[in-house]
Amino acid sequence: MVINILAGGPEDLLPNLQQYKGDGAIWVGVDRGVFHLLKRNITPEIAFGDFDSVSPEELALIETKVAELKRFQPIKNETDTELALNWALAQRPKTIRLFGATGGRLDHLFANVQLLVQPLKTKQATDIYLIDRCNEMFIKGPGMYELKKRETEKYISFIPLTLEISNLTLSGFKYPLKNRHISLGSTLCISNELISEYGTFSFSEGILIVVRSHD
Repeated sequence: MVINILAGGPEDLLPNLQQYKGDGAIWVGVDRGVFHLLKRNITPEIAFGDFDSVSPEELALIETKVAELKRFQPIKNETDTELALNWALAQRPKTIRLFGATGGRLDHLFANVQLLVQPLKTKQATDIYLIDRCNEMFIKGPGMYELKKRETEKYISFIPLTLEISNLTLSGFKYPLKNRHISLGSTLCISNELISEYGTFSFSEGILIVVRSHD
């Protein structure tokens, strides 16, 4: 199962969502993201939010189009995006794609990046990808992983989310590494590139953010 979540971030940073429609994914809307989906002729199966970022006319349209609408008060402990992600994780999908979660307010951006850690905390085998027009981001715990070269998003960066990353090894990259210790705040692993069709990265301790980007 694949679940696509569209949050309410700036519309001009969204990728072409049509390319994600063909794999039978469940669509979920969050606050103004529900309206952005409907504008693209995508009807979410469920929607979450306090809907303080839509007009009364837009909300009326949402209420007529979306079968399951989870409305919340603006004063609550979780963001609308976290509520939607928690629901998605409870469905035990293989993959969650999170759109509309970058740009705009920096506090929301950092909160959304940290939400990617949720499966690691519960040892759930769900991959979460945060995707916008220029980037794809995901988070990994210790282990060895393979990446396939792409014509788009040729730049690959590795950024510590924890204080330390131990024994980071990069193979098949323009700038390889061997058992390198990386501390939070280091920019050593920004803007690397694959030189082979496939490359691998591995590390033994820490949590690592992986970002695939294009200009």
